[in-house]
Amino acid sequence: MWSESRSLVLSKICLILFMALLLAAAILAPRLVRWLMYMSVQARMAERWLFLGTIYVGCAPAAALLFCLYMFLHRIGKGSVFVKENIFYLRFISWCCFFGAVICLVSGLYYFPWYIVGVAAAFAGIIVRVIKNVFAKAVSLQDDAKLTI
Repeated sequence: MWSESRSLVLSKICLILFMALLLAAAILAPRLVRWLMYMSVQARMAERWLFLGTIYVGCAPAAALLFCLYMFLHRIGKGSVFVKENIFYLRFISWCCFFGAVICLVSGLYYFPWYIVGVAAAFAGIIVRVIKNVFAKAVSLQDDAKLTI
């Protein structure tokens, strides 16, 4: 039977998998770019270093996002759900999404599909920001309830 703890474990496993994929993408970036330029006519029109720059610069906010998301899930697993630290993690995750979106939108100047990734990252940032606002309100209500008792 599926439980909340199993769901958290699955989420952490998926995050670790994504961390491994990010590391693999960073290591294999030259090969991946070479393959993309071979497969895409539009990609051949851009310089190889532009793709590598986008990938390597984009790895920083992606790694920070994955780490914060892991810490967020770790706190939830320990029973600390509506706490200020989780609001910090959600805020940081949203800013990572927005930073990634800017990187992709700028990179769209040389390769159009980056625009799609950038818009998706910005949308994810907005969703996380809304969730952060809900958590902030819940923490505020929880603090008010503690004061009234």
